[in-house]
Amino acid sequence: MALPAILEGKLRIPLIGAPMFIVSGPELVIAQCKAGIVGSFPALNARPESMLESWLQRITSELTEYAASHPDMPVAPFAVNQISHQSNDRLRHDVEVCVRYKVPIIITSLRPPAEVVEAVHAYGGVVFHDVINLRHAEKAISQGVDGIIAVCAGAGGHAGTTSPFALAKEIRQIFDGTLILAGAMSRGCDLVAARALGADLAYFGTRFIACTEANAPQSYKEMIVQSSAADIVYTLVFTGIHGSYLRGSIENAGLDPDNLSELDIKSMNFGSGGNTRAKAWRDIWGAGQGVGTIDGIASVHDLVMQLEREYRETLQRLRVA
Repeated sequence: MALPAILEGKLRIPLIGAPMFIVSGPELVIAQCKAGIVGSFPALNARPESMLESWLQRITSELTEYAASHPDMPVAPFAVNQISHQSNDRLRHDVEVCVRYKVPIIITSLRPPAEVVEAVHAYGGVVFHDVINLRHAEKAISQGVDGIIAVCAGAGGHAGTTSPFALAKEIRQIFDGTLILAGAMSRGCDLVAARALGADLAYFGTRFIACTEANAPQSYKEMIVQSSAADIVYTLVFTGIHGSYLRGSIENAGLDPDNLSELDIKSMNFGSGGNTRAKAWRDIWGAGQGVGTIDGIASVHDLVMQLEREYRETLQRLRVA
């Protein structure tokens, strides 16, 4: 197992707050990093594109000032998610801005990111790439990424269907770099389980939606708390790629989650320019199967302290056993 030098001594617990469309902004990222875990956001959340620079300016300056005034506290680096796909017409611009600010960690999605890896390595940053199967992992490894994020069954957003017991171990057989595990995790004991499977870090998304700093409607946060794993619907209807969504949000949009015909996807228009009342991502809310163990809305600081207690208690219990 391998933790990049950029993270050594900077983490309270082995955790990355996953980048979530719309939900992850500067407030959430800064709070996560101050609490001692990696905070991240999708570059596309900064709209218009000129806003990305102001976000990076704010995050960089606030974390630098906080670290200087709290020398005994672990202050984690932050990450920016880049969608490495031809449909992302902002990719070149956004990568150039991130290079200028020397963003410590770049998280890439979809296409293997050779040119992004080269640009980030040039200033000493690291690149983590998310995958849902071994074939995608092999492609990313061949491009020289520093870490692989295994997005397994039960994860929120555009998740895969492979068990972490299978995917994590298969990736570890061919990769000795940083391995990050995602999928249905929300408690400190899950961090221990991820490490036991060979991962260096865990990747929590859904758990941070129910935080005061998250850029999500209060009703979204409350639905997260009230839902269970049975309330997660896995479908490709809304974006054309299979993803996990809250049943309640689908019902609130006037749709029947038990009768979402994937044959009708071409007639669905949930984009920002569509003429339907409900919009994907704004009204159809993503979440993973870990919702069933999320029992309240908290500040990021309080949540991370709770996760640390659970993590340490689990390790101690296993030592005693």
